[in-house]
Amino acid sequence: MPAVQRSEFLLALNQVANERGVDVEVVLDTVKNAILAAYKKDHPDVELEEYSTTLDKNTGEATILHRKKDVTPPGFGRIAAQTARQVILQKIREKEKEAIIADYKLRVGTIVNGMILRFAGPNIIVDVGKTEALMPIPEQIPNEKYHLNQRIAVYISEIRNGLKGDEIIVSRSSNGLLEGLFKREVPEVAKGSVVIKNIAREAGVRCKVAVFSNQQGIDPVGSCVGQRGVRVQAIIQEFGGIEKIDIIQWQGNAKDYIAQALSPAKQVRVELDKKEEKVAHVFVPVEELSLAIGRDGQNVRLASKLTDYRIEIEEDKSLKKEEPKEKKIKEVKVEEKKTKEPKDEKVESKKAASARSSGEQKEVEAEVPTDTKV
Repeated sequence: MPAVQRSEFLLALNQVANERGVDVEVVLDTVKNAILAAYKKDHPDVELEEYSTTLDKNTGEATILHRKKDVTPPGFGRIAAQTARQVILQKIREKEKEAIIADYKLRVGTIVNGMILRFAGPNIIVDVGKTEALMPIPEQIPNEKYHLNQRIAVYISEIRNGLKGDEIIVSRSSNGLLEGLFKREVPEVAKGSVVIKNIAREAGVRCKVAVFSNQQGIDPVGSCVGQRGVRVQAIIQEFGGIEKIDIIQWQGNAKDYIAQALSPAKQVRVELDKKEEKVAHVFVPVEELSLAIGRDGQNVRLASKLTDYRIEIEEDKSLKKEEPKEKKIKEVKVEEKKTKEPKDEKVESKKAASARSSGEQKEVEAEVPTDTKV
């Protein structure tokens, strides 16, 4: 006996399937399961494994079968149809979510623009377009402030099982976000003519990016910095200006690479340890030690992550030995000045003495005529 399902209802389901991007066959299977669920509610003692249902695609008429026998109850009425409708809508929402998750699985490893919807305890719920994503504490930048309706760029790091099924996890602290921003702001990186070899990052504080290019005529560092720093400044502004970005050129030679990674320190001498692998001894002048080490060891720590070497900073004593020679030269020059000064003083004293003697002679001559008059 046909159920009270109408063909218009089936057309509505087809429309919903098209709007939500769900396959029509999936919707039809969902309808069949919903009809069995409604039948189970009116007949709780039956085993659904022994029952099946058929659905006419043209008319939308459903029939319940028990071992290929039509057992559709008379007046499979309004309550059963309403129950079926609720189950259908729930199943459609589940299928819609599965389709969205499948879409975002293909987008893992990319960046998207989002907006902060609400705070779920320490976690942040971000609207990423078709659905919502979760940004837990480890994926947040520690010293970055977040507020409602704030628009931010996030990195889709993974999709994992949560309390409510699959959850999309987004990140602001991942290196992938920084790489994605460079691809968005620097056309050479997006095209592949400039390659980001490695990134060492302490989110919200500072990061170092090693870039390289095989193509002649392309300056990888200059391409990423941009004219007057426009490109890198756009990336820094994405983090609210709280994170500094050092861009260095990747080198195939380990010594040169380590020296570049310790920027802004200059005049560094690198020696690789012959006994231990991935250990480098770096000799730095005294005046460059603070730059090479950085605040709280940050510069050398990032350089170590970037190069995958354990870097040991030491004072360059060879430059210290050369300093006394310069001091001696300065001392000699100072002594020469001192020796010249007494000569000048002697000349001046002689001139003064001669002036005094001439004055005395004039006085004597002036006295002589007075005596003669007397």
